[in-house]
Amino acid sequence: MFNRPKSLASEYKREFFSQGGTQSTLKNDMRNFHFLSQIVLAAGPLKSTPVAKRSKAAHFEIEILDAQTRKQICIVDKVMQTSTIHDVKQKFHKACPKWYPSRVGLQLERGGTFLKDYVTIQSIAASSIVTLYFTDLGQQVSWTTVFLAEYTGPLLIYLLFYLRIPYIYDIKESSKRLCHPVVHLACFCHCIHYIRYLLETLFVHKVSAGHTPLKNLIQGCAFYWGFTSWIAYYINHPCYTPPSFGNRQVTISAINFLICEAGNHFINVVLAHPNHTGTNACFPSPNYNPFTWMFFLVSCPNYTYEIGSWISFTVMTQTLPVGIFTLLMSIQMSLWAQKKHKIYLKKFNSYMRRKSAMIPFIL
Repeated sequence: MFNRPKSLASEYKREFFSQGGTQSTLKNDMRNFHFLSQIVLAAGPLKSTPVAKRSKAAHFEIEILDAQTRKQICIVDKVMQTSTIHDVKQKFHKACPKWYPSRVGLQLERGGTFLKDYVTIQSIAASSIVTLYFTDLGQQVSWTTVFLAEYTGPLLIYLLFYLRIPYIYDIKESSKRLCHPVVHLACFCHCIHYIRYLLETLFVHKVSAGHTPLKNLIQGCAFYWGFTSWIAYYINHPCYTPPSFGNRQVTISAINFLICEAGNHFINVVLAHPNHTGTNACFPSPNYNPFTWMFFLVSCPNYTYEIGSWISFTVMTQTLPVGIFTLLMSIQMSLWAQKKHKIYLKKFNSYMRRKSAMIPFIL
């Protein structure tokens, strides 16, 4: 028969006794080892000491100086880390009631860019004391007010000329000559254009909640109202001459005008509801609506349709004031389109390389 292997304990005992040890000493060592192991097991796993958390968020003091004289205007204290520039403007208004938040411009350094209202204090603070420079932006108006004023004026002004009120045209001359059909059609198209503008401003566009200086409102109204008066005066004049190619020119231009107006509206609707994938915004993509297929060719199809409308209106009425207005609008919108196109190139580089800014394959 085979012999059973000896256990480790018996080997340990045999070696211990061979070295002159006693059995009692062995029992004491085993008892001490058992006691020590029980203490270690009772202590449980080792845990790192938790780091003490701050019970209160840090506060900042905002020192506001005059941007021109560098004199201290006030100190806004107890500003939280998550507070924004808009919150600072509100507290600044409480300290200095004559400065409304909309006309307060704050800068990190003199001559620098004005801080946006959504910027947090934590993102610009280098220490617990932050110095900002104040500039009075002047009387401010909301962007919604600007757009409504710019578009309501042309609508009403054109109707005054269309009705041929006595103080504008000679009464005898107006009574002798009947209006050509293109005059009525032009009034209809002009009203459709600005009524669409007004409705989109109220219900489609996501107008910025910010403000703009009052001088911008005055300049915009002067441009739109002035050109509308000039355009309406010529088209509704008793001596107005109809287009050279007659009804065919008028009809084709009017149809094209309505198509561009519809396209402009649908593009604005798409831009007001952009697509999103996860947290990243995507460039507006064409959908089942044929008017949105212009996105395949240009990055700013709303400007393309807008210029198309005014070119059609120019051909339909065949008047010099409309042509000059169309030229100026085309230059301005091409600048806006190129600026937006550069922004789109940075965000959607691989997709935007195939597109033009406003005019397919040209601009």
